[in-house]
Amino acid sequence: MTESTANRRDLLRAAATAGFAGAALLGSLGIPPALAAEMGKVAGRSEKPLKAAFSNAGLQATWCAQGKQAAEYWGKLFNVEVTWFDGELSATKQRAAIDNMASQKWDFVAIQAFGIGTLTAPVEKMINAGTPVIDMDTLIAPLDKIAVHSFLAPDNEFMGAAVTQALVDAIGGEGIMTMTQGALGHTGAQGRARGFESIVKKYPKIQVVDTTPADWDVSKTARIWETLLTKYPKIDAAFFHNDDMALAAYNVMKAHNRTSIKIGGVDAMPPALVAVADGRMLATVRNPSCRIHGGAIIAGVAAVVGGEKTGMGPGMIPKHVITDGPVVTKANAPGMMWMEEHFLI
Repeated sequence: MTESTANRRDLLRAAATAGFAGAALLGSLGIPPALAAEMGKVAGRSEKPLKAAFSNAGLQATWCAQGKQAAEYWGKLFNVEVTWFDGELSATKQRAAIDNMASQKWDFVAIQAFGIGTLTAPVEKMINAGTPVIDMDTLIAPLDKIAVHSFLAPDNEFMGAAVTQALVDAIGGEGIMTMTQGALGHTGAQGRARGFESIVKKYPKIQVVDTTPADWDVSKTARIWETLLTKYPKIDAAFFHNDDMALAAYNVMKAHNRTSIKIGGVDAMPPALVAVADGRMLATVRNPSCRIHGGAIIAGVAAVVGGEKTGMGPGMIPKHVITDGPVVTKANAPGMMWMEEHFLI
C-alpha cells in the first residue's frame, strides 16, 4: 500500500466518523459534493451517546444471541448504548419486558416480537411519546395498524420455499417429508410455512406427515423427533424453521441411526454452516441477523441524528425494508462465515 493510498483511506475513515461535517472532507478528495453530503449523512455518528432499547424473541436462540452481539457492535461504532430486554422465548415474558421498556425514556427502540399482536399497547405508548420504533424480523402488528419507523425483515416465504425446493430436489420429487415449525404466532414462521407449502403442493408424490410446531425450543424439538422416528420408519426429508431445531433433531436422528434423512433449516448460523459443509445438513438460508440488528442501529441513529423520516424518496426510510440473505451451500459457506464473524450479514 502506498503512503497516498493509506492517507486516503485514513481520510475516508475520519470523514465517516465525522458524520455531516465529514462531507467537506470527502469533497476535498475529489468526491462530488452531492455524493459527499450523502456519504456524510449515512455515516453520521452521534456526537452525544444515544440510548437505545432492544428486544428479540429470546437469547436462547442462537439467531437472537448473534443479533444482540451485532447490535452492540454497531452500537459502539455509532455511539449508541444498547440496553437489552430478553423475550425469553415467551410471549408473556416478553410483554412484561416491553412494558418495562415503555416505562423508560429512549432515543430509539428496536424489537423482534415473539408473536404478532402481543406487544401492541406498550409499543404504541412509545411511538406516541415520539420514540422511533424499528420492527425487526417479525411483525409487531400489521404495518397499516401501527406507526413503526420501519420494518427490517427477510422474505420468509422465499426462505422457506428455497430450502424446501433444495430438499425436494434431493429426494427426487417424491417421498415422506415433515416440517418442524417455529412459534405459530411469529409472522416469520408463518411465511416459512407458506413457502414450504408452496413447493410441496407441486409434487403429488410427496407426503407431508407432520407439521408440529416446536416454538424455536430445542428441547421440545428433540421430544417431537423422538416421537416421529418411532412413528414413521421412513422419513426422507425434513424442513425446520430454524437451524437450532434442525441440529437438535439431527442429534436425535443420529442416536436412532436415521441420518439418511435430508435436513434443511433457516438462519445459516455458524453451527449450521459447518453442518452444511460436512454434510449433516443439506442446506440452509441466511436470515441476516447482523444486517437486521445492525440495520436497526443505523436506522435509529439516522432518525435521531439525521431526522430521517418514514417514507419513499431521498433521505427517507421505507416502511418495509427487505433484508434477504442467500441460500447457503458448501461453495459459499466459508464466505458466509467470514461475513457473520464481522457482523456484516
